[in-house]
Amino acid sequence: MCDKNQTASKGQGLFLCFVAIFLICLLGCSSPGSAGRKRVFCSHVIDGDTIVLSDGTKVRYLEINAPEIAHEDQKGEPLGQAAARFNRGLVQGRTVEILVNGRKPRDRFGRLLAHVFLLNGKLVSELLVRNGLAHICFFGRPDRYGRRLLSAQKSAITFKRGIWGIEFTTREPYYIGNRRSLRFHRPWCPLGKNTAPKNRVIFRKREDAFMKGYCRCKKCLP
Repeated sequence: MCDKNQTASKGQGLFLCFVAIFLICLLGCSSPGSAGRKRVFCSHVIDGDTIVLSDGTKVRYLEINAPEIAHEDQKGEPLGQAAARFNRGLVQGRTVEILVNGRKPRDRFGRLLAHVFLLNGKLVSELLVRNGLAHICFFGRPDRYGRRLLSAQKSAITFKRGIWGIEFTTREPYYIGNRRSLRFHRPWCPLGKNTAPKNRVIFRKREDAFMKGYCRCKKCLP
């Protein structure tokens, strides 16, 4: 009788152990998309793609560029203020989640490079891109959110939202893309002209380059 009770007790203990392990795994895997994210407070928005956290850290959104706002002696770009206002309405004065870039945590200005999420799980940069208030700009191989961002950009271009509804007056007969850097250039740009033949791709329209996920060259600004 004693042996039976001990066996039953051990069986019950093993069962409870398995239940505990199951609950731990369930809790740990319930939000796979949030793995590695950290909750922070956004105290200030600088522009459409840069924010400041409560501890003073500047965070630059990964894989996008928003139109520039006027600063120092540089003129602002069309919809730069609109992008900043949109970003401000999403995150300023709110708790958000950040996912820091594992390959390169900071840029050359010392800003933290990260994806920023609202607490409802929405990716802030995706919202900006989908509304035509930023365009994608990959540095190296796109990460796991690259496909979502490109889909959002294609939608914005198709429906001419935001920056895609502005008539571009300085068009070229073609543009030179670089498959390796995912940048495209005007025909006369030295960086484009020096692109290796194996990496060279020709786009007849600048929108074609953006639809493929290419980012414009910072020198010739196509």
